[in-house]
Amino acid sequence: MENRKKVAFYTLGCKLNFSETSTIARSFVDEGFDRVEFEDVADIYVINTCSVTENADKQFKQIVKKAQKKNDKAFIAAVGCYAQLKPAELANVDGVDLVLGATEKFKLTDYINDLSKNEMGQVHSCEISEADFYVGSYSIGDRTRAFLKVQDGCDYKCTYCTIPLARGISRSDTMENVLKNAAEISAQDIKEIVLTGVNIGDYGKGEFGNKKHEHTFLELVQELDKVEGIERLRISSIEPNLLKNETIEFVSQSRTFVPHFHIPLQSGSNDILKKMKRRYMRELYVERVDKIRSVMPDCCIGVDVIVGFPGETDEKFLETYTFLSDLDISYLHVFTYSERDNTEAVDMEDVVPMEVRNKRSKMLRGLSVKKRRAFYESQLGLDKTVLFESENKEGYIHGFTENYVKVKTPWNPALVNTLRPIKLTKIDEDGIVRFDFLD
Repeated sequence: MENRKKVAFYTLGCKLNFSETSTIARSFVDEGFDRVEFEDVADIYVINTCSVTENADKQFKQIVKKAQKKNDKAFIAAVGCYAQLKPAELANVDGVDLVLGATEKFKLTDYINDLSKNEMGQVHSCEISEADFYVGSYSIGDRTRAFLKVQDGCDYKCTYCTIPLARGISRSDTMENVLKNAAEISAQDIKEIVLTGVNIGDYGKGEFGNKKHEHTFLELVQELDKVEGIERLRISSIEPNLLKNETIEFVSQSRTFVPHFHIPLQSGSNDILKKMKRRYMRELYVERVDKIRSVMPDCCIGVDVIVGFPGETDEKFLETYTFLSDLDISYLHVFTYSERDNTEAVDMEDVVPMEVRNKRSKMLRGLSVKKRRAFYESQLGLDKTVLFESENKEGYIHGFTENYVKVKTPWNPALVNTLRPIKLTKIDEDGIVRFDFLD
């Protein structure tokens, strides 16, 4: 038996990256490689990079070092968003042999026939205008849920964001392919699918990014709702201007879609929203939240918000704080604004000092803790269904209800990847909810 080569993967960033790493990994397995953990000794280490956070850049170097410690002769490849935006920088990192941009990353196996170390990282990255074809992917990270990519790229021009530069124009998977992938996932006894993409509400722009809408996002959710074997579908994150009332109403009555929306806001100040070139004002956001609450009172609503954007004065930050404080939402994801090359915002005046950004970030994180607590308290005494995860965390098994309340109970391996009816009873000191089984 010939000695099979081993490949290991490390993913930085979003759920979309995780689904793409899984697809790249399957192509290696198809080529006769054995996939191993990143902590193991491998012949090839593939790092899927991210450009959204400042730390992702620093993390990259640390991850390369980690791989080199395991095997200093290993072949190291960098793919993904940061590899598209700053290929030369990554190629200069000691130990990196290959850097592939947006169009090449799915063809990684074509580039590594020869695993000899390179003196200097080779770069294959395209002009981002060439990233106009669509590669469908999905990830099966744990046994309980999978991330299914339905869309890639973005046509929006938000002034803080590099994603259009890193991922190209908005384009979608065909309906047929999404449904095929969903069926493949459900055949593997996975109970929950999370829909993911860069701007999933824009679903339907042609496979090649042409403007023809084959299908709308609403049609996509309607068709997915019919796929047999899927117990739960979750929409990961959707722009407020693309989340239509018809979709909200459909989700409220659907068989599989759960009452959970994650809707980026970014700022509660209309002035800042304009400077960010967002495509809505805060009034529209209020309408969306009110609509969701009117048809799904127990719905979990998560919000993305950016603090410290140029021009965010104390007054404008307080506008955001008060706006979120008064809004009937369930938790926040808080991002501290960080400058990005080649964005409009990087040249804007009235830069907010870093210590002020950090202080505001802390305030909103505190607000998020209060919001989540209030949401959990509103759910006590109610009957829900929980999907249990596969990890033993200090003697407990955790899970999430359909509306994203995190629960725990003493570890019992028989519960892994099962859906069970429960009644939520009390909030533990660690903020996680305890419950009674109903069956």
